Amino acid sequence: MKILAITQARIGSTRLPEKILKAINGESILEIHIKRILKSKRITKLKIATTTEPGSEKIVSIANRLGIEVFKGSVNNVLERFYFTAQSENPDWIVRLTSDCPLIDPEVIDNVIKFCLSNNLDYASNTLDPTFPDGIDVEVFKFTALEQAYIQAKLKSELEHVTPYIWKNSSYKGGDLFISDCYKNDTDYSSYRLTVDTQEDFLVIQKLIGLLGIDVNWMTYVKELEKHSEIKQINEHFQRNEGYEKSIKEDKKN
Repeated sequence: MKILAITQARIGSTRLPEKILKAINGESILEIHIKRILKSKRITKLKIATTTEPGSEKIVSIANRLGIEVFKGSVNNVLERFYFTAQSENPDWIVRLTSDCPLIDPEVIDNVIKFCLSNNLDYASNTLDPTFPDGIDVEVFKFTALEQAYIQAKLKSELEHVTPYIWKNSSYKGGDLFISDCYKNDTDYSSYRLTVDTQEDFLVIQKLIGLLGIDVNWMTYVKELEKHSEIKQINEHFQRNEGYEKSIKEDKKN
């Protein structure tokens, strides 16, 4: 059984350009992200899905240094880029991650994989009804589901964000194309932000890594935020999934 993890990484970012290249203690956001993913015990292989944008060679350079393969594809049709990254591998399962989540947790990755496989799901994530912090997002789905989405998805929001066609048409959302479920934490920490979309987000991650390093689990970072409300307040006013909500608005215009 082949479980392929794909993380999306691009240079362009409207709110914080080249955010994944920003360094903390000499390591870029992208490096920290990759190193944490590679601690997963269930992933067979990790690949990076990047773009053909000028500057993407910086991503390739980091990947080469860490021994990670890269595929370059469309800037705006992320579903196509993601599918082509996976296609040559012919995996059974895909794990979708995004490189603006430097503190992604390998144990959570493995738990969502186990949850998906043991329940024989087409799609599972911890984001359908979020209970984990923003930035600990993991999606697991069959390659056949990704292929179906690539062939059938049409809306801008479905092309820019890879999985909406799958989860919108899945059982958890009342659909009938895919069987899905949500992996939940016992306590809801979805109001916490461990992602990097803005300069404020970066400052929070920088402070947390300065206090704890890059090798502790997600809950340890959350507990640190609970101890230091002045750090949590730096970025807590930002809305989750602002990029997807923007794409939905574009759908309605067309």
